[in-house]
Amino acid sequence: MKKIHLNEKRKSILFAVIAVLIACVFLFPLYWIVISSFKVDGEIFASPATLWPKQFTLAAYQEELPSIALPFRNSVIISCSSMVLCALLSIPAAYGLARYKVPGKKGFLMTFLVTQMLPASLVLTPLYLTFSKIHLINNLLSPILATATVTIPFNILLLRPAFLNCPVELEDSAKIDGCNIVTCFLRIIVPISKPAIITAGAFGFIMTWNDLIYSMTFNTKEELRPMTANIYTYMNQYGTQWNNIMAYGVLLILPIAIIFILLQKYIVSGLTSGAVKG
Repeated sequence: MKKIHLNEKRKSILFAVIAVLIACVFLFPLYWIVISSFKVDGEIFASPATLWPKQFTLAAYQEELPSIALPFRNSVIISCSSMVLCALLSIPAAYGLARYKVPGKKGFLMTFLVTQMLPASLVLTPLYLTFSKIHLINNLLSPILATATVTIPFNILLLRPAFLNCPVELEDSAKIDGCNIVTCFLRIIVPISKPAIITAGAFGFIMTWNDLIYSMTFNTKEELRPMTANIYTYMNQYGTQWNNIMAYGVLLILPIAIIFILLQKYIVSGLTSGAVKG
């Protein structure tokens, strides 16, 4: 018995070591970006490479922070607006597909699944033609609507299994107590499904924050571009100052890292909430 317990303990330690090694491999590029942002430009390509800056400097951040306010504001506006729009449309849609017999339900779900496989470049031209006709080119509303077309189907696919796991008996009890469909949904289903809803909102925000192609295509004015599109022009202008580019990259991924750290409990719970039914 002790031998079996010892073998299990050794396996656990071995798996833990392997997991740590795999994590180090995947996190090393992120570490290299962060550490390079604190180096002088010449040290980044020094041979042999240094894993810690010999001359620690904040000069790259001091140069970037004054110019980052406008693209950061655009990124926040676009990402938050798209997230709210997706939540308002995808949450009721996912609940309806989970609770009611909708004609062609399987077709809708299959369509939503197929949209996740389509490259952004495939829908870029029709969206551009549509936005140009309704005068939304060079407008923050165009990337908001464009990213929502991709995020809403993803949110529906993520939220529907979570709503399927909500007990129908709770809704029946609420209806007996006098709740209608809307109040039952808002007071019973939404609080129960909070982890899945937070997860969908977080992924919607991240997908929009990381968008490049829509913001570059629909907004030709630099003052309307978010941080992802602004770093592209920045690299063209300062292609040799890699420490500045690394510092900009750190500032770009910092909000996403904060979101994952603060919401990791909800994200893990939300991703597993629909594991039983689908």
